Amino acid sequence: MDLSGKVALITGGNRGIGAACSLALAKAGADVAFTYRRDEDSAKETAAAIEALGRKALVLQADVSNEDEAKGAAAAVIDTMGKVDFLIANAGVASRGNTVRDTPTKEFRKLIDTHAFGAIWVSQAVIDSMREQGEGRIIFISSVATRNHSARSAPYTVAKVAMEAIAKALALEEGPNGIRTNTIGPGLVETEMGTRLSKARGKDIKELHKTFPFGRVCQPEDIANVAAFLCSDEGSYVNGQLIYVDGGGFVRQ
Repeated sequence: MDLSGKVALITGGNRGIGAACSLALAKAGADVAFTYRRDEDSAKETAAAIEALGRKALVLQADVSNEDEAKGAAAAVIDTMGKVDFLIANAGVASRGNTVRDTPTKEFRKLIDTHAFGAIWVSQAVIDSMREQGEGRIIFISSVATRNHSARSAPYTVAKVAMEAIAKALALEEGPNGIRTNTIGPGLVETEMGTRLSKARGKDIKELHKTFPFGRVCQPEDIANVAAFLCSDEGSYVNGQLIYVDGGGFVRQ
């Protein structure tokens, strides 16, 4: 895959899945801009890793649950780097694991603003630029949670389902303009968020490897490799799809 001369914007690109996407696209030749909400140290480390690959890195602190910050970050990338060829809407937050009955409205709104509206706002901010150049790729990072709909996960799944609906609409609306939009649905991934989720369920994620497909829990790079393919010419005929990356969904007993 050759992404030379391309520019990527990744929200939440400083760690976990976002950092893996940042590095995968940089390895393929793209310059990378990414946002982060907190953890400046990881943002600096990821930027340094991108630059060590010989690519340009642009780091933007922004909370995508805020419309002005989300759109402002995307506009800054276009102003600084000239365009956005690839948008990966990855920034996310977890819900607190309460029942619907006990979840405050504020939490529902925070997750919907981050996952759904955040994806809307950054997409709105880059679409005109993509239309002008006649092509672009938009990728949303969702979750297998939208397939399972577990108890005590409603704020998260509601937000992710909304995100998936947005992606489908964008694929139909912007496909004629050369813009492909797809969604990736990871299973449990060995990230900081995945480790916390496992711990909340009384499990050590390191002990789960032997129970998962192919003897390991999904790694951030597994998601990033799919994202890189979707950004490449090799993935140019894929549009409007939800691709689950969970090893097939089976678990060893």
